[in-house]
Amino acid sequence: MRIISGKFKNKKIAQPLDNKTRPLKDITKESIFNILHHSKFIHTEIENSKVLDLFSGSGSFGLECISRGANEVIFCENYLPAVKILEQNIKKLDCSKSVDIIKENTFEILKKKKLNKKFNIIFLDPPFNEKNIAELLNDLKKSNLLDDNGIIILHRNKKSKDNFTENCKVIIEKIYGLSKIHFIIFNS
Repeated sequence: MRIISGKFKNKKIAQPLDNKTRPLKDITKESIFNILHHSKFIHTEIENSKVLDLFSGSGSFGLECISRGANEVIFCENYLPAVKILEQNIKKLDCSKSVDIIKENTFEILKKKKLNKKFNIIFLDPPFNEKNIAELLNDLKKSNLLDDNGIIILHRNKKSKDNFTENCKVIIEKIYGLSKIHFIIFNS
């Protein structure tokens, strides 16, 4: 696994070796960033942005954002082996001043409203077997974490049959290999 573009371009990052963490494939990650950069439906810039990386695993998405000029990334991960890899990756890229790690369950973080800032990009990469996607999106909406022009990116298995709440609008959906990517905004 590597950083694709920006100041850390081609630097390799570690990933957990067990099967409990599913890394974001480089081709999928590159496609997400191409859509963020080129889509006329998305009005969010990566440069100078604030990013919330939920279920962050080894941090591949958030670290790519830092490499491409994001000001700040908050990683949320509670699986200890993944947290250790994430910490190693942050140290290797020497970007600790731009990031923070919250080592708690994502659902609890949102329910307790532990974050009180707005994010331009919220990346959700829950386990493929997670069934509570509507609850997760509802909690995100209630937490008021998404900037007015912000975007939520949800990574799921291409076979997932997720239900979205009426608060959400999927503006782009793409399939890459086993992955399905939803670009979501909240309805007013």
